[in-house]
Amino acid sequence: MSHLKLTYFDFNAGRAEPARLALHIGGIAFEDYRFTFAEFPAVRKTTPFGQVPTLHVDGVQITQSDAITRYAGKLAGLYPTDAYQALLCDEVLGVVEDANHKLASSFGLTGEALLAARTALVEGPLTTYLGWLQERLLAHGDQYYADNRLTVADLKVFAYVRGLRSGRLDHVPTDLVERLAPAVHAHMQRVAETPAIAAYYARFAS
Repeated sequence: MSHLKLTYFDFNAGRAEPARLALHIGGIAFEDYRFTFAEFPAVRKTTPFGQVPTLHVDGVQITQSDAITRYAGKLAGLYPTDAYQALLCDEVLGVVEDANHKLASSFGLTGEALLAARTALVEGPLTTYLGWLQERLLAHGDQYYADNRLTVADLKVFAYVRGLRSGRLDHVPTDLVERLAPAVHAHMQRVAETPAIAAYYARFAS
Protein backbone atom coordinates (compact mmCIF):
# COMPACT_ATOMS: atom_id res chain seq x y z
CA MET A 1 0.00 0.00 0.00
CA SER A 2 1.28 3.44 -0.91
CA HIS A 3 2.07 5.95 1.80
CA LEU A 4 -0.41 8.83 1.56
CA LYS A 5 -0.03 12.27 3.14
CA LEU A 6 -2.91 14.70 2.71
CA THR A 7 -2.06 18.32 3.55
CA TYR A 8 -4.74 20.89 4.37
CA PHE A 9 -5.94 23.41 6.96
CA ASP A 10 -6.81 22.17 10.43
CA PHE A 11 -10.59 22.29 10.15
CA ASN A 12 -13.21 19.77 9.10
CA ALA A 13 -14.35 21.48 5.93
CA GLY A 14 -13.07 22.81 2.64
CA ARG A 15 -11.54 21.27 -0.44
CA ALA A 16 -9.75 18.40 1.31
CA GLU A 17 -12.76 17.20 3.26
CA PRO A 18 -14.25 14.93 0.55
CA ALA A 19 -10.92 13.12 0.19
CA ARG A 20 -10.51 12.83 3.96
CA LEU A 21 -13.98 11.34 4.23
CA ALA A 22 -13.49 8.94 1.30
CA LEU A 23 -10.23 7.61 2.72
CA HIS A 24 -11.81 7.23 6.15
CA ILE A 25 -14.89 5.44 4.79
CA GLY A 26 -12.68 3.12 2.75
CA GLY A 27 -10.42 2.32 5.67
CA ILE A 28 -7.43 3.62 3.72
CA ALA A 29 -4.48 4.55 5.93
CA PHE A 30 -3.21 8.09 5.35
CA GLU A 31 -1.33 10.84 7.14
CA ASP A 32 -3.82 13.63 7.78
CA TYR A 33 -1.38 16.54 7.97
CA ARG A 34 -3.17 19.65 9.21
CA PHE A 35 -1.80 23.14 9.72
CA THR A 36 -3.04 26.43 11.15
CA PHE A 37 -3.77 29.60 9.18
CA ALA A 38 -0.64 31.12 10.73
CA GLU A 39 1.43 28.27 9.25
CA PHE A 40 -0.03 28.58 5.76
CA PRO A 41 2.57 31.04 4.38
CA ALA A 42 5.30 28.49 5.11
CA VAL A 43 3.25 25.55 3.80
CA ARG A 44 2.34 27.25 0.55
CA LYS A 45 6.01 27.70 -0.30
CA THR A 46 6.30 23.91 -0.48
CA THR A 47 3.54 23.62 -3.12
CA PRO A 48 3.81 24.23 -6.89
CA PHE A 49 0.99 26.79 -7.06
CA GLY A 50 0.90 28.13 -3.51
CA GLN A 51 -2.35 26.35 -2.72
CA VAL A 52 -3.74 23.34 -0.90
CA PRO A 53 -4.79 20.59 -0.61
CA THR A 54 -1.91 18.50 -1.81
CA LEU A 55 -1.49 14.75 -1.63
CA HIS A 56 1.87 13.02 -1.39
CA VAL A 57 1.80 9.48 -2.80
CA ASP A 58 5.02 7.73 -1.82
CA GLY A 59 6.67 11.14 -1.66
CA VAL A 60 5.33 12.44 -5.00
CA GLN A 61 3.32 15.63 -4.51
CA ILE A 62 -0.04 15.81 -6.30
CA THR A 63 -2.08 19.01 -6.61
CA GLN A 64 -5.70 19.81 -7.61
CA SER A 65 -8.44 18.97 -5.15
CA ASP A 66 -10.79 17.17 -7.52
CA ALA A 67 -7.99 14.94 -8.84
CA ILE A 68 -7.14 14.08 -5.23
CA THR A 69 -10.82 13.45 -4.43
CA ARG A 70 -11.25 11.14 -7.43
CA TYR A 71 -8.11 9.20 -6.50
CA ALA A 72 -9.31 8.80 -2.91
CA GLY A 73 -12.71 7.72 -4.21
CA LYS A 74 -11.17 5.06 -6.44
CA LEU A 75 -9.09 3.69 -3.57
CA ALA A 76 -12.16 3.59 -1.33
CA GLY A 77 -14.59 2.19 -3.91
CA LEU A 78 -16.54 5.46 -3.93
CA TYR A 79 -16.02 6.37 -7.59
CA PRO A 80 -18.06 4.84 -10.44
CA THR A 81 -16.49 2.30 -12.76
CA ASP A 82 -19.13 2.90 -15.46
CA ALA A 83 -17.99 5.68 -17.80
CA TYR A 84 -21.33 7.51 -17.87
CA GLN A 85 -21.82 7.36 -14.11
CA ALA A 86 -18.24 8.62 -13.71
CA LEU A 87 -19.15 11.52 -16.01
CA LEU A 88 -22.14 12.38 -13.81
CA CYS A 89 -19.91 12.23 -10.75
CA ASP A 90 -17.27 14.44 -12.36
CA GLU A 91 -19.89 16.98 -13.41
CA VAL A 92 -20.96 17.44 -9.79
CA LEU A 93 -17.35 17.69 -8.61
CA GLY A 94 -16.69 20.41 -11.18
CA VAL A 95 -19.83 22.40 -10.42
CA VAL A 96 -19.15 22.44 -6.68
CA GLU A 97 -15.55 23.43 -7.32
CA ASP A 98 -16.79 26.34 -9.46
CA ALA A 99 -19.05 27.34 -6.57
CA ASN A 100 -16.09 27.14 -4.19
CA HIS A 101 -14.09 29.45 -6.44
CA LYS A 102 -16.91 31.99 -6.48
CA LEU A 103 -17.08 31.96 -2.70
CA ALA A 104 -13.30 32.16 -2.35
CA SER A 105 -13.34 35.44 -4.27
CA SER A 106 -14.83 37.06 -1.16
CA PHE A 107 -12.19 35.78 1.25
CA GLY A 108 -9.97 38.51 2.65
CA LEU A 109 -12.64 41.20 2.31
CA THR A 110 -13.94 43.01 5.38
CA GLY A 111 -16.69 45.42 6.39
CA GLU A 112 -18.96 46.82 3.72
CA ALA A 113 -16.93 45.22 0.93
CA LEU A 114 -17.49 41.77 2.42
CA LEU A 115 -21.20 42.46 2.97
CA ALA A 116 -21.64 43.59 -0.63
CA ALA A 117 -19.70 40.66 -2.06
CA ARG A 118 -21.47 38.01 0.02
CA THR A 119 -24.90 39.54 -0.64
CA ALA A 120 -24.21 39.43 -4.38
CA LEU A 121 -23.06 35.82 -4.09
CA VAL A 122 -26.15 34.77 -2.14
CA GLU A 123 -28.52 36.47 -4.57
CA GLY A 124 -26.65 35.29 -7.68
CA PRO A 125 -24.18 32.39 -8.01
CA LEU A 126 -25.01 30.57 -4.77
CA THR A 127 -28.70 30.54 -5.65
CA THR A 128 -27.89 29.28 -9.15
CA TYR A 129 -25.56 26.50 -7.98
CA LEU A 130 -27.93 25.31 -5.26
CA GLY A 131 -30.80 25.23 -7.74
CA TRP A 132 -28.72 23.12 -10.14
CA LEU A 133 -27.66 20.72 -7.37
CA GLN A 134 -31.30 20.28 -6.36
CA GLU A 135 -32.41 19.65 -9.95
CA ARG A 136 -29.64 17.10 -10.54
CA LEU A 137 -30.34 15.27 -7.29
CA LEU A 138 -34.06 15.01 -8.01
CA ALA A 139 -33.38 13.90 -11.59
CA HIS A 140 -31.26 11.02 -10.30
CA GLY A 141 -33.78 9.74 -7.78
CA ASP A 142 -33.40 12.14 -4.83
CA GLN A 143 -30.85 9.97 -2.99
CA TYR A 144 -27.45 10.16 -4.70
CA TYR A 145 -25.80 12.13 -7.49
CA ALA A 146 -24.41 9.19 -9.46
CA ASP A 147 -24.33 5.39 -9.65
CA ASN A 148 -27.35 5.01 -7.30
CA ARG A 149 -25.00 4.88 -4.31
CA LEU A 150 -22.72 7.02 -2.19
CA THR A 151 -19.83 8.41 -4.24
CA VAL A 152 -17.34 11.24 -3.90
CA ALA A 153 -19.89 13.46 -5.68
CA ASP A 154 -22.10 13.14 -2.60
CA LEU A 155 -19.14 13.80 -0.31
CA LYS A 156 -18.22 16.92 -2.28
CA VAL A 157 -21.77 18.31 -2.04
CA PHE A 158 -21.97 17.31 1.62
CA ALA A 159 -18.78 19.22 2.49
CA TYR A 160 -19.92 22.26 0.50
CA VAL A 161 -23.35 22.38 2.16
CA ARG A 162 -21.85 21.87 5.63
CA GLY A 163 -19.67 24.89 4.94
CA LEU A 164 -22.60 27.05 3.86
CA ARG A 165 -24.54 26.07 7.00
CA SER A 166 -21.63 26.39 9.42
CA GLY A 167 -22.11 30.01 10.42
CA ARG A 168 -18.44 30.68 9.66
CA LEU A 169 -19.30 32.57 6.46
CA ASP A 170 -20.43 36.05 7.42
CA HIS A 171 -23.51 37.28 5.53
CA VAL A 172 -24.34 33.79 4.20
CA PRO A 173 -27.57 32.76 5.98
CA THR A 174 -27.22 29.39 7.70
CA ASP A 175 -30.68 28.39 6.43
CA LEU A 176 -29.88 29.28 2.80
CA VAL A 177 -29.67 25.68 1.60
CA GLU A 178 -32.74 24.60 3.52
CA ARG A 179 -34.78 27.44 1.98
CA LEU A 180 -33.52 27.27 -1.60
CA ALA A 181 -32.74 23.58 -2.03
CA PRO A 182 -34.54 21.47 0.59
CA ALA A 183 -33.70 18.21 -1.18
CA VAL A 184 -30.00 19.09 -1.03
CA HIS A 185 -30.37 19.92 2.66
CA ALA A 186 -32.03 16.54 3.25
CA HIS A 187 -29.24 14.87 1.27
CA MET A 188 -26.66 16.48 3.56
CA GLN A 189 -28.49 15.14 6.60
CA ARG A 190 -28.64 11.60 5.15
CA VAL A 191 -24.95 11.60 4.30
CA ALA A 192 -24.13 12.86 7.80
CA GLU A 193 -25.96 9.83 9.22
CA THR A 194 -23.75 7.38 7.32
CA PRO A 195 -22.18 5.39 10.18
CA ALA A 196 -18.59 5.89 9.06
CA ILE A 197 -19.12 9.64 8.61
CA ALA A 198 -20.90 10.03 11.94
CA ALA A 199 -18.03 8.16 13.61
CA TYR A 200 -15.48 10.34 11.83
CA TYR A 201 -16.96 13.60 13.15
CA ALA A 202 -17.55 12.14 16.60
CA ARG A 203 -13.76 11.99 16.95
CA PHE A 204 -13.62 15.79 16.87
CA ALA A 205 -16.62 16.46 19.10
CA SER A 206 -14.80 16.33 22.43
